[in-house]
Amino acid sequence: MKIFNQYQQELAGKISDDAELNKWRDWKWQLRHSVTDIDTFEKLLGITFSPKERKKLDKTVRRFPLSITPYYLSLIDTEDRENDPVWMQSFPSTSELIHAPYDMPDPLAEDTDSPVEGITHRYPDRVLFHISNMCSMYCRHCTRKRKVGDVDSIPNKKQIQKGIDYISKTPIIRDVLLSGGDPFLLNDDYLDWILTEIRKIEHVEVIRIGTRTPVVLPYRITDDLVAMLKKHQPLWINTHFNHPREVTSSAKEALRKLADGGFPLGNQSVLLAGVNDCPRIMRQLVHKLVKNRVRPYYLYQCDLSEGLSHFRTPVSKGLEIIESLIGHTSGFAVPRYVIDAPGGGGKIPIMPNYLISWGTNKVVLRNYEGVIATYKEPDSYKPVFCDRNCEDCRLQLKLDEADEYKSIGIEKLLSYYDEAYSLIPKDNERFYRRNGEDDEV
Repeated sequence: MKIFNQYQQELAGKISDDAELNKWRDWKWQLRHSVTDIDTFEKLLGITFSPKERKKLDKTVRRFPLSITPYYLSLIDTEDRENDPVWMQSFPSTSELIHAPYDMPDPLAEDTDSPVEGITHRYPDRVLFHISNMCSMYCRHCTRKRKVGDVDSIPNKKQIQKGIDYISKTPIIRDVLLSGGDPFLLNDDYLDWILTEIRKIEHVEVIRIGTRTPVVLPYRITDDLVAMLKKHQPLWINTHFNHPREVTSSAKEALRKLADGGFPLGNQSVLLAGVNDCPRIMRQLVHKLVKNRVRPYYLYQCDLSEGLSHFRTPVSKGLEIIESLIGHTSGFAVPRYVIDAPGGGGKIPIMPNYLISWGTNKVVLRNYEGVIATYKEPDSYKPVFCDRNCEDCRLQLKLDEADEYKSIGIEKLLSYYDEAYSLIPKDNERFYRRNGEDDEV
């Protein structure tokens, strides 16, 4: 079976003499041979920058470091690199040195909303847990550019334990999002330990992992990793595809392994000028994602981080893209367009206006075609009386799971939701000698 193409094979040979087939697909080999300097970039892609441009690029890399996996590098269209979405997301641009007055090092106030090291607690019932400072690639549009390359490390167990202790002592937390860096840059055993410790906390219902490895390092999704993750269900995994070109055969294989492992998969895209700010591009992307069992989750407006001005689009461009999706494709293929508010305000959804007007008991709406319709509301709506005594509520507030159908007789023995395994006649003498044991009479 041909795993990688001739171009990748030639590229691998330029990188290392030991670049055999199994090496190329070894995620640790990919990381060891990440391209981190412009000289290597020029050598591998056969390009040469002018002295003036090179001077500016060197200055950019000193401010915002460079790192790209050989795999992702191999996706660059060298014939049209200036317009290639892979190039623009991975190779430094001198535009990164242009800082607008409103640019901020930490626009989302993640450090401000950090009660303990590694934890960002913004929303009441969930936290962001930074468990790795390592990335498989330095994305040029990263909202955490302030951290990229500064501390390329893995927090030790003592540091991680502080975050776990905070979660344990804060019972309102029901949802933990593991982030970084990239959690999948940890080795299997260390990630297994972290997941195990969080799973011990009773009030944690859901654990999520954010990763870009299926996009830039798909070989990290190994059978061993999937087997380990399956021990910690329910586990949700979000990835970060921005352009259809990133959905390669290797990426599809990584997504297949995760989906077959039983993990709900979501995708978070960032709206980037020159990369995906086109309705046709985004429609193709979401179609490719759902075809590979990944649900489009968020479309982010590009944050106000330093060095991202050239990537930002007007909000109207995001609304145009959402307009081009709603009604024109499956509802579950439409991501939620959000702006992560500066200062830690959180994600604010932005939607086209489909509600035109409303009166006392009628609303006027429009659909994706421009058809205007009315919806008649009830003439008399009588809400259920609520005395605000939630603990003793006997109205709608029945929040526990309902008992399944209470079958009797032979049907009960055939069911799988009841543990009864025998039926005993009411006058059975042996039953009475058992001194009231819980047999089914």
